[in-house]
Amino acid sequence: MIKNFLAATVVSLALTANAALAEIQLKIATDSGDRNSPSGQAIANWAKAIESGSKGEVKVRVFYQNELGGQLEVFDLFAAGEVDLMLSWPSTSYDKRIGILNTPYMVTSWEGAFEAYKPGGWVNSVLNVVFNDIGMKYFGAWPEGFSGVATRGSYATTIAGAKGIKVRTPPLFPFPQILESMGYQTAAIDWGEVYTSIQTGVVDGDAGNVIYWDYEYFRDVLDYYVRTKHTFVTGNLLANLESYNKLSPEHQKLVEDSAVAEMAKQFEAARATDQKYVDLAIAAGMKYFELTDGQLAPIADKVRAEVWSQMEPDIGKDIMALIRARVK
Repeated sequence: MIKNFLAATVVSLALTANAALAEIQLKIATDSGDRNSPSGQAIANWAKAIESGSKGEVKVRVFYQNELGGQLEVFDLFAAGEVDLMLSWPSTSYDKRIGILNTPYMVTSWEGAFEAYKPGGWVNSVLNVVFNDIGMKYFGAWPEGFSGVATRGSYATTIAGAKGIKVRTPPLFPFPQILESMGYQTAAIDWGEVYTSIQTGVVDGDAGNVIYWDYEYFRDVLDYYVRTKHTFVTGNLLANLESYNKLSPEHQKLVEDSAVAEMAKQFEAARATDQKYVDLAIAAGMKYFELTDGQLAPIADKVRAEVWSQMEPDIGKDIMALIRARVK
């Protein structure tokens, strides 16, 4: 009896040990957003979908902004495989070709953006070339929306109309070059100094943000918002390629499908949130302008012709050729 009991106990312990060994552990992180932020909720949902879909075979630990270090530190951990999955806004200091994310006028509609950024989409394919080369798999975009130009005193809907209007841009290539091509004068100013710069007249407004930021932070010193759509602002749903390749085909599909579901959800949420802030800005007295296709075309054509060639040394001729082939 005792022997049978001991034998059963040994078998039970062995099975438990084997089960523990069979359990797959993944780490997911974001470099921007605490657990209550939209990005924090997104990675928590992604983790939950993976665990649920794998019926507990895959366990996912979630890390929010600053829990593993600063933005560059977390991306370094991700590149080294210490973090397996990530929602990231990676810096071009890691690889200049990541600047493709700031390429102006690649897409100009929400529908077009979703088709381009989803798996199989042409922007997705181009980004996978870049991220694969640095050991990462790109699943898709986590969008915030289309950028615009917010100003006080005057506004522009044409290149000629922008003459004499000076706007703040992020101090990163190619943002000043984009706005200069659009006809504006520019000043590259850090985020913390934007309000004072507009208030004191150093610049006439802010360029490069979705309307949320200009409404939330600067609405009492701004009069107009023109949706120029010069960039599509997005985070990135990524996997460390070595970590991803260690998973079974079934688990790889689960990780990717869960990422794509989160991407699709954010496309709807971001579009609705963006419209909410348009409505709030208008209610607060800001005049809002959505450029028509006819108004947008000459601006987009000029910016593509002038700025894309400046980006080519960093992005590479082959990738820029792929972009040019898709954007007519």
